[in-house]
Order: sequence, then C-alpha cells, then structure tokens
Amino acid sequence: METKKENRWNVPNALSTYRILALPFISYAILTENRELFIILLSINLITDILDGLIARLFKLQTEFGAKLDSVADIGTYLMAFLGMIRLEKAFVSAYRVEFILLIVLWIAPQVYALIRFQRFPSFHLWSYKITGYLQGIFIFSYFVFGFHAIYFHLMLIVSCLAYLEELILVIILPKLQSNLKSIFLIQQQKGG
Repeated sequence: METKKENRWNVPNALSTYRILALPFISYAILTENRELFIILLSINLITDILDGLIARLFKLQTEFGAKLDSVADIGTYLMAFLGMIRLEKAFVSAYRVEFILLIVLWIAPQVYALIRFQRFPSFHLWSYKITGYLQGIFIFSYFVFGFHAIYFHLMLIVSCLAYLEELILVIILPKLQSNLKSIFLIQQQKGG
C-alpha cells in the first residue's frame, strides 16, 4: 500500500516556522528589558499560533510534521512568555511565586516525561490547551497593556493547571504518542471508531 507524502511547505507550517525564528528576538527583548518589543513580538507569536491552527483546519493542511513543528513553536513561545514575566515583572512574579511555580512544574512535567519516554515532545493539540493558550495570551497581553486583574489571573491559572494535568495523564497512559488527540475524553471513542 502506497502512503501519501505530506506537503510540509504550506502556510500553517510557515507560520510555525516564523514563531520559532522569532524566539531569539523575543529573548533579546527580555534580556534588554524592552517591555514594548517583548509584548509586540509575543503578541505576534500568539496571533500566528491561532492563525496556523485555524488555516490548517479550514484548508485541511494538517500534517504530522506540522503538528510537531507547531508544538516546538508553542513550547518556545510559552517559555518566552514565562521568562518574560519572570524578568520583566519580578515583583508580580514574586508575589505570586507559588502560582507561577505550580504553572511551570505542571507545564514542564509532561514535556520532560514525554521526552524521556518517547524521545519527543507531545503534540496532542488538546482543546484544553487551545483554551489555555487563548487565556494565557489574553492575560499576558492585558497585563502588560491594561494591568493586573486578579479574577482573570486565577481563572487562567485554574484552566492552565487542568490542561497541563490532562496532558500529563495522556503522556502517562498512552502506549505511544499521537498527534491531534483533542481530549482525554475522546480516546475511548477513537479506540472504538
């Protein structure tokens, strides 16, 4: 049986590639403590993250390579967001250090476990992760532009922790990594279908 070769060069993959290439420039903004450049570049990364997934789904351009590329870009963007908050908002991060440590540990745990167990990062593209990405992106943007809102921060924190726990559970229970799973609740349906 002949397998169809993936088209790796498409708009969603180009947007993911852009996000990866933008990471050194975001790092520069963090290191030089340039808040304006940081929020502009991070916002572009967050918007292109939304666009690459939307375009891939609408035009049926989803590929295994694209899912992995998107995951690497996501990890880099999340890492830059965390590092930016830590460097640029020391007092805020210190005041909420327990929450930030919890977020970082729960985010890193499935990444490290998957890397050890499967020699690659997970690329599940869970619905909970998409919601988390939107909530975190809006939180970071609104924090730097409009200031801190405790209710939104705690909502983002709870949803993020639940999404990271869902990913960790999947990395633990699945016999092999799969891309584009959507939800832990759909695994049984996918096995039956």
